[in-house]
Amino acid sequence: MKKTLLILLCLTSATSYAQEDLEKLIHIDTPKNEKVTATFKSGNLINLKTTETIHRNEMDFRVDHRFGDIAGSAGGGKNFFGLDNSTDIRIGFDYGLLDNLNIGIARAKGATEVRQLFEGNVKYRFIDQTVDNSVPISVALFASTTLSAMEASTDKASAASFDTFSDRLSYVTQLIIARKFSSNLSLVLVPSYLHRNYTAHNDQNDLFALGIGGRAKVSNRVALVADYTIPFRKSSNKKYREDLSGQRYYNALGIGIEMDTGGHIFHLNFTNATAIQESQFISETNSSWAKGQFRWGFSIARRFNFNKK
Repeated sequence: MKKTLLILLCLTSATSYAQEDLEKLIHIDTPKNEKVTATFKSGNLINLKTTETIHRNEMDFRVDHRFGDIAGSAGGGKNFFGLDNSTDIRIGFDYGLLDNLNIGIARAKGATEVRQLFEGNVKYRFIDQTVDNSVPISVALFASTTLSAMEASTDKASAASFDTFSDRLSYVTQLIIARKFSSNLSLVLVPSYLHRNYTAHNDQNDLFALGIGGRAKVSNRVALVADYTIPFRKSSNKKYREDLSGQRYYNALGIGIEMDTGGHIFHLNFTNATAIQESQFISETNSSWAKGQFRWGFSIARRFNFNKK
């Protein structure tokens, strides 16, 4: 009996030392600058972009759709709570030149006076958050150019009264700053600059904005997402546009549910922004949550891999 106990004690001690050695080995082999992955599941929240990019030689196909007002004077049962109408539709393709560099093209209906939008964009993530927090954030740069292909308006006060080709162009630049606080919570901050070559009479060509958004994981497949964008307009411009058209500008607020189906990322959302393109929802969100002027929307993204392996 004593011999048996002695043998068991020796085996236990040896196992304990072996486990400690294994843990030390694992600790040594783990890179200190290991990058944080899956800060977000998609390159978009609702209105805002995230720092996520697709891998090299992958393509992301994405469809976004916005319906009409759920409530208010333009909503309700007569329009099936907005489902009978469509305020904006966008179809886009993004391709990974590198793991952290994407280019994209898109076509959108448009939700303001300016319609028939073609977009070219690029996203470059140049800072990655690390597991050991030696780099506490991820940072990406997004830039897009949007062209309107609609027929020019004869109303000279209209934003669509294009005299030259360059009048049809608008530009957006965004610095996207994100942090994954835990496996369940990620936040993003998006300072933005919008320039429109041509605007409606007395509207401003240049506009700065700040967006904030987040993702809270509910389960392995489901998360809650939300974002909020504040444009910094001149007070004189706000008053002029309100006096002219009777419409006010509002900050774009979106809330929604994100579902990972394994092959697709699906978003079901609600937002007061009628437009999808940054060049439009930042500058011309004229709908109010308080008046029931928010709408159903959805997006679906499917990724294709063209790597040979």
